[in-house]
Amino acid sequence: MRQKFKLIDYWLLVPVTLLVALGAIMVYSASSSMLANVGAPATYYLKRQLVLAAVGVFTGLVAFLLRVEILYEKKFVLFWLALTFILMLILLGLRIFHPSSAVNGAVGWISIGGFTIQPVELAKLALILYLAFIFGRKQRSMYRGHYLKNLLAPFFLAFILMVMAALQPDIGGASILLLITLVLVAASGIPWIFSLGIVGFLVATFTAGVRYLGNADANAPIMKLFHLNYQLERFQAFAHPFQLEQHGGIQLVNSYYAISNGGWFGRGVGNSIQKTGYLPEPYTDFILSITAEELGVVGVTVILILLAIIILRSFLIGLRVNQPSLSLICFGIGTMFFVQILFNVGGLLGLLPITGVTLPFISYGGASLIISLTSIGILLNISAYTKKKALKEAEKNV
Repeated sequence: MRQKFKLIDYWLLVPVTLLVALGAIMVYSASSSMLANVGAPATYYLKRQLVLAAVGVFTGLVAFLLRVEILYEKKFVLFWLALTFILMLILLGLRIFHPSSAVNGAVGWISIGGFTIQPVELAKLALILYLAFIFGRKQRSMYRGHYLKNLLAPFFLAFILMVMAALQPDIGGASILLLITLVLVAASGIPWIFSLGIVGFLVATFTAGVRYLGNADANAPIMKLFHLNYQLERFQAFAHPFQLEQHGGIQLVNSYYAISNGGWFGRGVGNSIQKTGYLPEPYTDFILSITAEELGVVGVTVILILLAIIILRSFLIGLRVNQPSLSLICFGIGTMFFVQILFNVGGLLGLLPITGVTLPFISYGGASLIISLTSIGILLNISAYTKKKALKEAEKNV
């Protein structure tokens, strides 16, 4: 165990530590004014974030200390997949039989002991482990051209998870699951032309869907069937934020104001204007807007650079490890982080529809922070495994 800690990857550990610390500071800054206005303790969300970070550090440590082969063992993968399906089914039950439990138009959380669990966060990691397990075992068959029969079962299972997420409705979560699937399929050994065709179809379908929802009628049958009125407001606000400022566009408009107020160097920590009642729930998916107002473009750039280092390191570890399943796990985790950042930053800049996706390590959020830190633990484990194997090879050659 002591030797494993000596092989720890500081290119992952240092950026994550800085981001979690900065995230706690910004959660406190973004939420303290709102809490003070309602007579609640100003440190309420800060304390919860620190507790969640501690839990995430513990689960990340467990993931780091696991024997690396466990990550692609059948029983381990199927356990997490089964747990994910059970939690997602519970959410669908709440959606059908207890629709009043919806928050911001979606039933995406299960409350346990005062904390909330978002099963779609667990679904992201469970899907990565499952696809890496399947494609890792069948990689030789894929390279021989037998990819269609090998893709059928994984695509079906991934599709079921996406549908369950979309019915909550969590369009952002469903989109992330889809993109994770596409990246791992592309890395599994199928012809690049096939992968390109899937990506092209996805982009065309997404663009058509955005255009439809941006101009859809709230009374249309499809909107009533899936209870998508709140999501319709978000898509229409994306297309016309200032015209619909009082009907879904207020978050995006105030995000623009926050970014504009911050300038290059910001107004200083704690001095945001938009967090004082203008930007709803500023400590969640719009926390980067508050960060831009308080720390400026320079502060946001530092955060994005740290996140970019984690993503690039994820892919680099995946390229170095000489084991197909472990390599795919690294690619999947790197993709998960990249897509979440893309959706979060794109949403607050008005480049993408607002999907409610949190910013990894920075936003307040239970399952998101815990799963992110657990994923880092998995990456550190694989990195240590790769370094240990390289050292053994070097000793043999001496």
